Amino acid sequence: MVSLGLVFDQIITGLSIGASLFLIAVGLSLIFGVLDVLNFAHGVLFMTGSYAALWSIGEVSIPVVGTLGIGFWPGILIGALVAGLLGVFIEAGFIRRVYDREPLDQLLLTFAFVLMLTDVIRTTFGSGSNVVDAPALLRGNLVLTSGLSLPLYRAFVILMSIVVLAGIFLVLRTTNIGRLVRATSSDRDMAALMGVNVPRLYTLVFFVGAALAGLGGTLIVPIQSVTPALGNNVIINAFVIAVIGGLGSFGGAFVGAYFVGISIAVGSLIVAGAGQLIPFVAMIAVLLVKPEGLFGGETA
Repeated sequence: MVSLGLVFDQIITGLSIGASLFLIAVGLSLIFGVLDVLNFAHGVLFMTGSYAALWSIGEVSIPVVGTLGIGFWPGILIGALVAGLLGVFIEAGFIRRVYDREPLDQLLLTFAFVLMLTDVIRTTFGSGSNVVDAPALLRGNLVLTSGLSLPLYRAFVILMSIVVLAGIFLVLRTTNIGRLVRATSSDRDMAALMGVNVPRLYTLVFFVGAALAGLGGTLIVPIQSVTPALGNNVIINAFVIAVIGGLGSFGGAFVGAYFVGISIAVGSLIVAGAGQLIPFVAMIAVLLVKPEGLFGGETA
């Protein structure tokens, strides 16, 4: 019989998995909702954030350059920044040239970056797995009751996902840049006629989406092993989340990510292997019943 403590631990694990998946899924939804581009390279940006954080912490080194070794907290910022700048390079240098072409062209282009960047990471950092300890400030447990405790680091990851969601809604609803983003996502041509620099706005949105993926990548390094295959693994879950919640919907990405995270962690307690199966069954059901996703695929 499964104990209550084990179920609770798995739920907390699932929530933290969902929180990190949300950060990649919301960036994917942001880019699709505004640019109408399915960025298959988003998982590689997530992985890049992880390796940038590991390099900043001092866990891995770059040939000739060596390691940075400045600690976990600066590593969070560096991981997000590196992923964001890499996203700008991909968007401004390549994706911008295929905006008006078939979606398949965009998908193939971004998939090419998956192959190339995965090989670059493997060549630079090796194929081994890497994991680090949580920062000293967050290594303890928050005791809820006798036998039930909440790991502080997992609670921090969950909190970060909530803060990011709230920040996105706040920016989109209350700031001028948010209004420009919403206007451009609704009608790019009209926004351009009104004086909006659409290419620059697209690059900004791509930077933010890529940086969010990088942030998710930095946050998982103390709770999940990081390998060059990480990007391919998370992008599959990110697309499942996007289909369930609705492409372009940030609330949908949040709900979908936590559903997938809890399903992965708790499902195997019910039936062996069900943790990986349940999200795909849910995705198929959503595609059959409501193809636009549970939240309609509406930006914001």
